Amino acid sequence: MVDFKVEIVVLPVSDVDRAKAFYNGLGWREDVDYQGPNDFRVVHFTPPGSAASIIVGKGITDAAPGSSKGVHIVVDDIVAARAELVAKGAEPSEIFHDAGGVFHHAGTTDRVDGPHPARQSYSSFLSFADPDGNLFFLQEVTQRRLGRISHVVYGSAAELEQALRDAALAHGRHEADELDGKYDENWPAWYATFMAKAAGLES
Repeated sequence: MVDFKVEIVVLPVSDVDRAKAFYNGLGWREDVDYQGPNDFRVVHFTPPGSAASIIVGKGITDAAPGSSKGVHIVVDDIVAARAELVAKGAEPSEIFHDAGGVFHHAGTTDRVDGPHPARQSYSSFLSFADPDGNLFFLQEVTQRRLGRISHVVYGSAAELEQALRDAALAHGRHEADELDGKYDENWPAWYATFMAKAAGLES
């Protein structure tokens, strides 16, 4: 089966330089600012940790500026993410969750103030807009559902180191309790299975 991976979301804006300043202010990585003939322009940004990017520019879409209303960005701590957006001048909404489901309704229907009471993964949201009104939602995801991810990307060398340390500690207990202290020659496979389960790749 061929992989189909979301790569780019094109956002319609009226003022490219204003939009560029906004996304730069959020700390999103600016990958490209290309200006071609006939006022054609492409400015490419990637949010921290994202595999997909956004593009703003001129001559790239016929959509009305500000008409994008549904881009969702995943974060693992929506409270901290909101504080960061506020600090960077993005003016996010308050955090909210849906009264009857794991995904929010359109508009403010069934919207309940505050994060999900149990901080259930996929269930807490906030919104913010760029200067043209293109609307983003943040969605808190702390643990992926099984089958939802097929690979693991560690955010830093420190995160990978911690995952290895956790695996080493668990493997030491495995050797002591289940192998009577004997050396496990198959430890790489044990580590791999443990780390995959910890990351939610396997049950």
